Amino acid sequence: MSISADVELQDEGRRLILHAAGQRREFAALWLRERAPDAATLDTRTGQRLIEAAQLPLALHIESARGDAQTLHVRFSDGHVTAYALDDLLADAAPNNADVAPELSLWDADLETLPQASFNAALEDDDALLAMLEALHRYGFVKVSDVPCEEDGMQPLIDRIGPLRRTNWGGIADVKSVANAYDLTMTQRGLEPHTDNPYRDPIPGYIWLHCLSNAAAGGDSTLTDGFMAAQRLKVEAPEDFDCLTRLSTQFRYTDATTDLASEGPLIELDSQGRLARVRYSNRTERIAAHDAALLERYYAARQRFYRLITDEALTVHLKLGPGDMLIMDNYRLLHGRTAYQLEGGVRHLRQGYVDRDSTASRRRVLTAQHAGSANDAAPRSAQGANA
Repeated sequence: MSISADVELQDEGRRLILHAAGQRREFAALWLRERAPDAATLDTRTGQRLIEAAQLPLALHIESARGDAQTLHVRFSDGHVTAYALDDLLADAAPNNADVAPELSLWDADLETLPQASFNAALEDDDALLAMLEALHRYGFVKVSDVPCEEDGMQPLIDRIGPLRRTNWGGIADVKSVANAYDLTMTQRGLEPHTDNPYRDPIPGYIWLHCLSNAAAGGDSTLTDGFMAAQRLKVEAPEDFDCLTRLSTQFRYTDATTDLASEGPLIELDSQGRLARVRYSNRTERIAAHDAALLERYYAARQRFYRLITDEALTVHLKLGPGDMLIMDNYRLLHGRTAYQLEGGVRHLRQGYVDRDSTASRRRVLTAQHAGSANDAAPRSAQGANA
């Protein structure tokens, strides 16, 4: 499909205004120059930049520009001539001031259908794997069924996505009640909503929690969308939201062989001001001894946020059965559990971590492959006049 484009230059060619597909976009000449998609600027094999962008003249400007069907042609004052796909320019969107990325769906206790996937389908079929990863990205979690009830039953699916993150506890570790527990996870007590391991750097990106048995009385899982809670905090108490995004707190974990420490705000924003991460771990948080007035403000903000993440109106409850698995976004989702009694039966789960970069990479690669397959399969007349 062709895109009609109108182009105008402003500020003596230092800015280009593009009118296309119902949008008005403004681009700096330097930005366009360093992003030129040609072989003189980018290595054709790696896509990495060949020129040193920091050495481009700050006075660089656009001498001429014109748009035609699907392409923007530009000549710069340094003599470089290049062309840009309009689709690519329009997709490289400027910040839109939204609270979350547009492809995310926030949810609360009224979530009617849990995002679900089949272990065997995702293991054997790229389209099913992509659907699972897209659901995980959109909702922050996905429930996977029919995982083999073996200690490392989740490993083959992890291998389809990226390496297992190893920690001081090893790779895939037990989550069950043990004597002399080194972590409260290994007891029978209920666990408040929390994110895992905020004392690590980097924090593990995704939690994989696989149920081998769950016949104990209790032990239900609780899930809360941390982004939904943060967004409500921003609406209900903007001063508290501001406090929790600006003041970092510390997290610490120690045992006989380990001493881990990191810090960050309970609510973290990205460079566009959108929600990027929540941290919450009552068991390991250690706020520094700031002045009393600042701490009083922080404690009030934290309490309001706690009331939101524990609000039943924001909480989804489910009980995992043998062969069920949750994959959870540890930058977004808060998870917990109800207390359980071993007299009612055995509760044995296994847990592992996979980092965000490999998970996001796998999703993007599969998305590109899927789009390429769709284009290859489309009738030639539907691929555009310039195909």
